[in-house]
Amino acid sequence: MRKSKKALFAFLILTATLTFGQGNTSEIGFISDNDLYTSSKNDMYYTNGLELFYRFLSKNDNEKINKKVTEFRAGQYIYNPRFINEAAVDINDRPFTAYLFAEAGRSFFYQRESVLKTNFQLGFMGPNALGEETQVGFHKIIGYKKVYGWENQLHNAFAVQAHIMYSKKMFPSKHNDFVDLHFHSEANLGTIFTGLSTGFMARFGFKKLLPIYDSNMYHASVNSQIQTDIREFYFYAMPSVNYQFYDATIEGSMFNDTSPITFDLEPLRFNIEAGLKYRYNNFNISYSFLYRGRELNDPGINTNAGYFYGSIRMGFLLR
Repeated sequence: MRKSKKALFAFLILTATLTFGQGNTSEIGFISDNDLYTSSKNDMYYTNGLELFYRFLSKNDNEKINKKVTEFRAGQYIYNPRFINEAAVDINDRPFTAYLFAEAGRSFFYQRESVLKTNFQLGFMGPNALGEETQVGFHKIIGYKKVYGWENQLHNAFAVQAHIMYSKKMFPSKHNDFVDLHFHSEANLGTIFTGLSTGFMARFGFKKLLPIYDSNMYHASVNSQIQTDIREFYFYAMPSVNYQFYDATIEGSMFNDTSPITFDLEPLRFNIEAGLKYRYNNFNISYSFLYRGRELNDPGINTNAGYFYGSIRMGFLLR
């Protein structure tokens, strides 16, 4: 009887250790992009985006790497011209189209606060991406204006995409608890987007900044260790220069030229992203303002210009 009690007690201790002795090793959440998050009158170009993600810690045997994170994501981006009313059906300064994709990726967060992220996507651009159905249905639900012009959308194209991002902390020997600066560069290669971007990212903390390998800046909140009373709150800014070699959402598919409306690219652009990011224990939330420089060459009506939109991100850490 005494042995059975000892065995039961040992089992309860082991169960409690396994249940309560681990950190939050996964995260689930969503990203919502919309130009209405910045202005009710600003409904153009990249007009809506929605992504769902799930990420988790992966096995790591490299002492130089603080953590490895695997991520799966699904999303849809929708693009419109500036004017979507009935009178402007024949006035287009960007094609109607959408991009629907599934993604798998891996992130490496180094002890010296460098970050390497890689991911791959498969999907569709064009009617198969269901942009018309999504936008028309959403506008109907919220009682927003009717959209005209989707009959001119780009034709279908199969998407195969690769993406890589690298970030490196600048001036690591001059540590500051509330300010840091990082070199940031990324590249896209595929049948929908091909381009390079480079710039800088700076964080300005309202609270003491977490190291990049624990911060939600590049989505590193997951952790194998128990973390209590974790809080992040900071402003960040990320200016960059982008050179775009190819963009199927503007030029149409690289495999055919049958789409009714396409444009040439304005390849060199200036972009900026800035916003607020906050974490309280298992909850992450952020709001970002994004400006994109003029993306296409429109020699006809010449109305195309730079544009901006807002992005809301929310995540929940799980054990």
